[in-house]
Amino acid sequence: MRFVIQRVTRAKVTSDGEVTGEIADGLAILCGISTEDSAEDIDYLVSKTVNLRIFRSADESSGFDLSIKDIGGGILLISQFTLYANTRKGRRPGFTDAAVPDVAQPLYERVVQEFQLEGINVQTGVFGAMMQVELVNDGPATFVIDSSERLKPRR
Repeated sequence: MRFVIQRVTRAKVTSDGEVTGEIADGLAILCGISTEDSAEDIDYLVSKTVNLRIFRSADESSGFDLSIKDIGGGILLISQFTLYANTRKGRRPGFTDAAVPDVAQPLYERVVQEFQLEGINVQTGVFGAMMQVELVNDGPATFVIDSSERLKPRR
């Protein structure tokens, strides 16, 4: 499972002309689910994300000090199968590493639930739909977290 996390001052998602999710200060997260993902991947990424210190304190005197929980921010979570696009061969991306919708949707819904259990306000798009995502990246600050990294030895 892969998250592309952007620290935002605001973000919203629209599908079929309707706003389906909107937040102020917090995180816009693109969530890609692979064919290999399980509950362990969800647990790892949710824990890592809610505790990741990527926000600055009000006085901005130091670097990244605060987590999403510390600031009481929200999360706009968007399903994004294209995070598992393979562009190694040819000019058209392949998506064989991305989980099929019947597998991905229950995992995605569990990600939403796990963030909510952490006390985070979670807004979402519409799984599998065409969406337009608008955001103001604060910093800019963007982070990529892949659950497969937890299996690699530290340097």
